Amino acid sequence: MNSLIHPRHGDKANSAWFDEFLVRLLEDRDRTGLTEMIREVDALMITVEPGCSVAYVSELALMTPYNYLVTLESESHWTHVLRIGMNSPDILVREVRNPDLRGIFRSLNEVYPIGAHKPNSRYMGEIFRVTNLHEVVELQKSREVRFFNQDQIRKLELPGNIAIVKPSSYTHNIVGYWERTSEDIRIYSLGNSVIRDDVNRGYLEAKETQARLGLDKLIQPIDHLATRVFSQNREVAILEYLTLSSYFYWGSYDIANQNSSTNVTKSIHYEDESISPAKVFTAANHPHFVNHLVGLPSPTENFVRNYGPRLHHIALSVMDGEIKGQANIDYVVDAIKSKGKDFLLDVIGSREEGLKQIFSSASEHSSLIIEYVQRFGDFDGFFTKQNVADLTHAAGVEENLQLLQAESDS
Repeated sequence: MNSLIHPRHGDKANSAWFDEFLVRLLEDRDRTGLTEMIREVDALMITVEPGCSVAYVSELALMTPYNYLVTLESESHWTHVLRIGMNSPDILVREVRNPDLRGIFRSLNEVYPIGAHKPNSRYMGEIFRVTNLHEVVELQKSREVRFFNQDQIRKLELPGNIAIVKPSSYTHNIVGYWERTSEDIRIYSLGNSVIRDDVNRGYLEAKETQARLGLDKLIQPIDHLATRVFSQNREVAILEYLTLSSYFYWGSYDIANQNSSTNVTKSIHYEDESISPAKVFTAANHPHFVNHLVGLPSPTENFVRNYGPRLHHIALSVMDGEIKGQANIDYVVDAIKSKGKDFLLDVIGSREEGLKQIFSSASEHSSLIIEYVQRFGDFDGFFTKQNVADLTHAAGVEENLQLLQAESDS
């Protein structure tokens, strides 16, 4: 494996330290076999507040290609397994059953003004398929990566067949590894398996609506996952993720008028993001305390100050093409709006620019935004800078309103 063969994109300058350790870390990862052993993202983990998972599963059933498979019942959580197929990651929606339950993941929310209002709602992280779990864990431990022990995993009610890295100091996300051949089915060692009538009923209603509107043929699997971090943690967050995964550094773009940068990593093994989504890191160019000097907005830094470092949005592809005289993405958004779902702005971009994109409003159940992106024809790239600037601005406007609401409720 050679994780350094891909050309670098973008115009964002990195430090000499980043450039040096990017090469050293990836060369070492390749040499030890970690790059070969760590494969695709097999699952994403999301936790929601007590009583919210039924509505959130229904929301995802309408807005994504995911299907409800089963619920795993443990002492303090319901974990709903959502699946498209074995060629795309599962989503594990975890509902905390007891509102008084406290633990490490809740504490990551409680010190931030908006995050504290939904202390259990957060994206947790990704689970990677590996070909040799013992060797991957031992190699990562030798690199001073810290894991939960089995007793901690049991107390946290996480699947017992997964080795889980403790939350990152930079992203607050976790990474898990489990050993599975590409032919084996995914089975999570956690509690009793049941089909919950209320979850299934809401799921089926949402899927019937999705099919009636024709959305099931247009909305495709996850394209990328976007995490926001503090400005000073941009480079270390990227390098840490490359250490924990088999991803490579695709490049970074400076979004100067929004005082931020967008930084992209992709799987070395799978060119198709539907198999293993790209991981994007967004960070401000300057810390918040110099904003009054630079005179620029800072929506990215403000998000992290309000919610903490965390996943900001999940982006899904929309099939290229037109329906009823409009681009597929425009039809998808209009149809979802007709069912009462809000979006932060109109669809932006154009066929001439190569792609169109839009952000939904943040989910009241998970605080996550859904992004839709349609790329036209042979568009060569991942996004356009102007689209990113417009999306970042729109998200910042909504987050300011949420902060005002949180402060008035306090």
